[in-house]
Amino acid sequence: MIDRNSMNREIKKNQLRRQIVSSSPQDGTDSQEIIKKALTRVKKRRIRIALVLFLVLLAGAIGVYEYFTLYQYTQYGVAWNKDMNEGSYVGYLSFGSNVLKYSKDGASYLDSQGKEVWIQSYEMKSPRAYVNGNYAAIADQQGNSIYIFDKSGKTGIATTVLPVVKATVSSYGVVAAILEDSTSNYIYFFKRDGSVLDVKIKALLGGISGYPVDISLSPDGTQLIGAYAYLKNGTLNGRVAFHNFAEIGKNVNDRLVGGFDEPYDSSLVAQVQFLDDTYSCAFADNSVSFYSTKNELSPELIRQVAVEEEIRSVFYSEKYVGLIVSNPEGENPYRLDVYKPNGNLVFSKGFQYQYTHADIDGDHVILYNEDSCRVYNMSGRLKFAGTFDFPISKIRNGRFPNTLIVTGPQNMKEIRLQIGGQYQ
Repeated sequence: MIDRNSMNREIKKNQLRRQIVSSSPQDGTDSQEIIKKALTRVKKRRIRIALVLFLVLLAGAIGVYEYFTLYQYTQYGVAWNKDMNEGSYVGYLSFGSNVLKYSKDGASYLDSQGKEVWIQSYEMKSPRAYVNGNYAAIADQQGNSIYIFDKSGKTGIATTVLPVVKATVSSYGVVAAILEDSTSNYIYFFKRDGSVLDVKIKALLGGISGYPVDISLSPDGTQLIGAYAYLKNGTLNGRVAFHNFAEIGKNVNDRLVGGFDEPYDSSLVAQVQFLDDTYSCAFADNSVSFYSTKNELSPELIRQVAVEEEIRSVFYSEKYVGLIVSNPEGENPYRLDVYKPNGNLVFSKGFQYQYTHADIDGDHVILYNEDSCRVYNMSGRLKFAGTFDFPISKIRNGRFPNTLIVTGPQNMKEIRLQIGGQYQ
């Protein structure tokens, strides 16, 4: 007898064979074409999935950006606290990602958790600190010493015969200093070990440049911008001058490669600053000017912004230049204006806060007084407004986007900001 189950299996096998034969290509198309079409379908499916994932991630990124842009921090908690030795405290400066503390009897470099990386003792009557990239200089104003540091400690001491008026340092440790005697001023240059460079500029009120008011070295140390005062028809006027100490400037008298008098007719320039190796700015009593030295032998005034109001504060970073001016009209007594290095306006914002200090750190403008602060982002939105129960000397960004390092004469704290609601 024939096994009925075996017969059924044979019948199903024959049916399956016929289906395969009937579905096989009849027009000469081989199996490679079928595989190619299948792969194309798989590729299209993967592209659709990747596109959906990209749109989801983009929506998430936009949401995070809007979240941190539109929301305001209103509270904070203390992440850590470190007591400081007050001593004869003078001030703090941002130095790299950490803080330089300086006083009349010494300086120390503090990391992002308040730990001392190095300590240097000295004696100064009136210390002034300057920072540029990886180097810092502390000069005894009206004294005769300049201490030069990198992030690992002291690299040298420059000793001068004439009193120091002002100084500036490059990111490679070159220091330039205005020295004063009874008849004229000089600009001397020093290496990072404190030894004197064979370069100096003699400056007279009636000379080719005028009387130096302020100076700033470019980060690479090859260029110097100076604010000068000179006499014109018996009136004291301002001037901005550029000196080049690279090979291309050695054949020019006093290394002077550019001077600008006309923009400061009947005004004085109080402060100058190189922002990077190309862009610099000059602050006069009625304007802020933006310069480019892309052509090092022909500096260019790329924009001058006239300021009709009283200029109360100026501050800057590598990426931004900030001004606070009096705002006599309207409900806000002050106005904050922030510019890019090329002179383009980033934002303008009126405010009422009674500040005493103003800084730019990263993409934040930080205004503060002895016990409170205001933090704005580069959209002009208020991100944090807080009051503290300890004195403040310096505020800067912390290790994370929602933290600040708050430093005073007696302690240093990292505070963690907390979101309270949407800013309107």
